Amino acid sequence: MSTPFKICGLSTPATVDAAIAAGAAHLGFVFFPPSPRHLDPAGAGALVGRVPPGIGRVAVLVDPDDALVAAVLGTGITILQLHGAPPGRVAALKASTGLPVWSAHGVATRAEITHAREAAGPADLLLLDAKAPSSAPLPGGNGLSFDWRLLDGLRPDRPFGLAGGLDPANVGEAVAAVRPALVDVSSGVEDAPGVKSVMKINNFAAAVRAAR
Repeated sequence: MSTPFKICGLSTPATVDAAIAAGAAHLGFVFFPPSPRHLDPAGAGALVGRVPPGIGRVAVLVDPDDALVAAVLGTGITILQLHGAPPGRVAALKASTGLPVWSAHGVATRAEITHAREAAGPADLLLLDAKAPSSAPLPGGNGLSFDWRLLDGLRPDRPFGLAGGLDPANVGEAVAAVRPALVDVSSGVEDAPGVKSVMKINNFAAAVRAAR
């Protein structure tokens, strides 16, 4: 069985349909205005609604307030992905929404991986991403990767996903080296920031299925 994958930052009907047809286990929708992949919750319901049952509809959120969470829930989201949230916030949103919560953390050192494991609190999945440069406006989706060898002997204590700099050319190597529960791609299947490529989505899916 191949590793499940998530196509993140989808913003058009055509690319949502392409990700579904390619076999994505999860589709990610970004609700963060600085991102070129940002969606307005008021108009996102039709896009999220294209995703059939059985495929995760993931809201990508950065320090969301309760009003934004409520608006996002109204689109039909089934999973919340929080970037850098403290464990108390993860626990509170799990309790108040009844939905699975993923905790995403940028890492560049073994110490930061250890911190991410602790900071994830009761999260259902820990998503390890490359640490964004201090000058970057986004916590993820920057096309950067971290040294996967940092995970040697330091496996997270729960299911974990791998993100950061993945693309059709390197995802097979990533799966073989890390054996994550999930691989997550955004900029690696784009022609320009926020502009997904159907061909690259298909190539990424094929590379994941071919990974050993």
